[in-house]
Amino acid sequence: MRRVRSGAAAKPRGQKGPGASVAPAAAPSAPSASRARRSTGQAGGDSPAAARQPSAKRRPRQSSPRAREVGPGQPPPELPLLPPPPPPRPPPTPATPAATLPDLGDQRERWETFQKRQRLTFEGAAKLLLDTFEYQGLVKHTGGCHCGAVRFEVWASADLHIFDCNCSICKKKQNRHFIVPASRFKLLKGAENITTYTFNTHKAQHTFCKRCGVQSFYTPRSNPGGFGIAPHCLDEGTVRSVVIEEFNGTDWEKAMKEHKTIKNMSKE
Repeated sequence: MRRVRSGAAAKPRGQKGPGASVAPAAAPSAPSASRARRSTGQAGGDSPAAARQPSAKRRPRQSSPRAREVGPGQPPPELPLLPPPPPPRPPPTPATPAATLPDLGDQRERWETFQKRQRLTFEGAAKLLLDTFEYQGLVKHTGGCHCGAVRFEVWASADLHIFDCNCSICKKKQNRHFIVPASRFKLLKGAENITTYTFNTHKAQHTFCKRCGVQSFYTPRSNPGGFGIAPHCLDEGTVRSVVIEEFNGTDWEKAMKEHKTIKNMSKE
């Protein structure tokens, strides 16, 4: 015999009592929807490969400062061209050898001996010979003070005419001197070591070495356009003779009127 289940037993297990609400008809398809969502998630951002993909929004590229200075659509300004490199320096000129000097012929040996003896350069030796030709009858004297700070050269006769003045200052300093034009005198060294003393009319410039106090030359009142040279301050070897003439400097105006040649001794 077949058993017959009661109505209550025949109800499905999922059904509730009469007071429960009936589930929507789409409920059985919920597992399918959840599986669809899982498959979509697996295909989307759940996979590690999807995390490495770049973001859809890209950062704007920063332009260079020079490009920002120019408006849109304008080409950037051209950079200035560098100046061309300077031309190479010419090679230094070699020193002039002795072979390039003027052809002296048979006089070369005498010329070289003259240079060595006088301790002069080629130009200095030529100047000495030209001065000798120009100042014919004169010799070149050299001299200076005691300490050597002041040195000079002067072209004058080998036979010196010395004035011995007896004015107040010349007597004190024993100022015996011979007079030459300024063009024949050259100060070689010691301009910074010279000091000057003047008095009365201040025309005479009494110059002394600051270090040793020696007056080796000065500017006389009788010849302000020339120099009075102390013969005792000259180097040895160029003076042949000395003639001394007394000059009455105590009565200076009268002595100048009576003397006929002293005024012109500083002229060429």
